[in-house]
Order: sequence, then structure tokens, then C-alpha cells
Amino acid sequence: MAAKFKDYYEILGVTKSAGEDEIKSAFRKLARKYHPDVAADKKSAEEKFKELNEAYEVLGDPEKRKKYDSYGQNWEHAGRGFQPPPGGGGHGGGANDFEFGGTGFSDFFEQMFGARRGTARAGGFGGFDFEESPQRGQDIETDILVTLEEAFKGSSRPISFRRSGSPKAETYTVRIPKGVRAGQRIRLAGIGGAGALGGSAGDLYLRVKIEQHPDFELRGADLYHEVEIPVHHAVLGGDLAVSTLEGKAKLKIPAGTQAGRKFRLAGQGMPDKQGGRGDFYVVIQPLLPKQLSEAERELWEQIQKLHG
Repeated sequence: MAAKFKDYYEILGVTKSAGEDEIKSAFRKLARKYHPDVAADKKSAEEKFKELNEAYEVLGDPEKRKKYDSYGQNWEHAGRGFQPPPGGGGHGGGANDFEFGGTGFSDFFEQMFGARRGTARAGGFGGFDFEESPQRGQDIETDILVTLEEAFKGSSRPISFRRSGSPKAETYTVRIPKGVRAGQRIRLAGIGGAGALGGSAGDLYLRVKIEQHPDFELRGADLYHEVEIPVHHAVLGGDLAVSTLEGKAKLKIPAGTQAGRKFRLAGQGMPDKQGGRGDFYVVIQPLLPKQLSEAERELWEQIQKLHG
């Protein structure tokens, strides 16, 4: 069944001529509004937040955006699926033989950017072996969208897929390991394309995409959190409570803190490959007032006079 076309530009509220910075800014603004942690209606916000992430996944990636713009409403002709060679019959199934659910992406994304063909280790794609010997099924790969919280703690999630011609979807539980990274693949052995002539089935690989977070930016195992504080707080200093993935942390802001200054919370980032933790960095951005009361204006004018 064909999926419904999604207008990612409309979802992010930008024009087709929008640049990279404008797209990123629009995503962050909407993501802060619809993040399930802050929205009143968490269920609808969760769906909207995933939709925003999907739009940013496409428009924030030059290659995906180019493909999306090239096909537009004619996206069904994108032609990403496996095509058996003429007369070869084919074995193991192609990428388009699967319809996925539970990956965090919409049916539209799955059909345009999702499942990809892998390898057929017996015979290969370049030249099929037509001898009466078992042929291993094709490996299949698709993307799975993982939240930052899932990557931080690890989790389990059900995913489903339906093979072409089968009326029933198959459901499996996927374990998302703690500290999983973007680009890492999770292997589900033996549930890819079917083998031929008694050959074993291929594998299914889920390639991890980390869901963008409105407040935290992931760089390796380190997390960066940009915090806006009133300008008087930066000038005079004081205590600051910041949110982390584990709750609240307290910082001492020195007087005269400049824009862009980083404060490091050691070992409070993501799990790393060595079994430790990355760091958590708080980046300070003093927030200038947009409107001033009469009393505030008088005080700023006094400061201006003091500085000549």
C-alpha cells in the first residue's frame, strides 16, 4: 500500500529555499515546544516530535534532501529497491519486499529512504550461481530512530515487518544497547530475505539514527547543553540549576562570565566504548532584554554613564 506523501518543509514551517541554519533553527524552536517532557498532551506531542525529527532527518541531510526535492510528489518512482537481473529469477527478496513498523519513522520515510538491500553471500549480486546448490538469503538493512534517553539507558522495543505477499506481520523485540551510537547496526539474525534451495535466511540490520533533542547536542560521548541566562546573572555571577539526562545539576557561575563560556561536568555524558562516561558541557549565552521598563532603562543609562 502506497504511503501518503509528507511535506517536510510544511512540517518545519520553512520554504524550499531555506538554508541549513534556518532549517536547524526552525526544528529547534518546534522541538522545544513539542518535546514530550514539556508538552501538556504527551501522546500527541510525542507523535509531533517524531514527525519533526523525521523532517529534520531528511532536510538536514544534503543527500536525502536532494533526493526528496528531485522526486517530490512523484516519490514512488525513486527506484531504491532491489531489482533481480534479467532471467536470473532472484532469491532472497529485495528491500521493497518488506514493510516496517516500530522503527520510529513513517511509512512514507520507510518507502523512500528505509530498507536497503544487503548482501547475498552465496552467488552474490554481480553474478548469480545457477547450480543446484543452497543459496543464502539476502541481508536487509533499514533505519531505526532511537531517542537520546534510549541510547543513554538502553531499552527494548518491538518492531514489526510484513514480507511481500504475506498477510501477517512478524513482530520481534529489539534490544537497544546502552550507549549505542548513530550509524551502529543492530543485527537480528536469520530474519532477512528467505534462502533458496534449502539455503539459510539472511539477516536484518537496523542502522541506528539518534533522535535530535531540543536541548542537548551529542558529540561522540559528550553532551552539550546551551543555556540562556539573564545578562545580570552573567555579570554578577551566582548559582545556576541545569537539566541533564539524569535530573538537575548545580553550577557556580563566576562574575563576568562571557558568552560561549563552557562549564564541564565530568562523567555526566553518554556511556562510551570503554565502559566509562563522556562529559556534560554547559554553554552559557547571556540573554539581553528585548524590552525595558522605565526603571530598568534608568539603571542601564546609569551604567552607561559610569562607562563613559
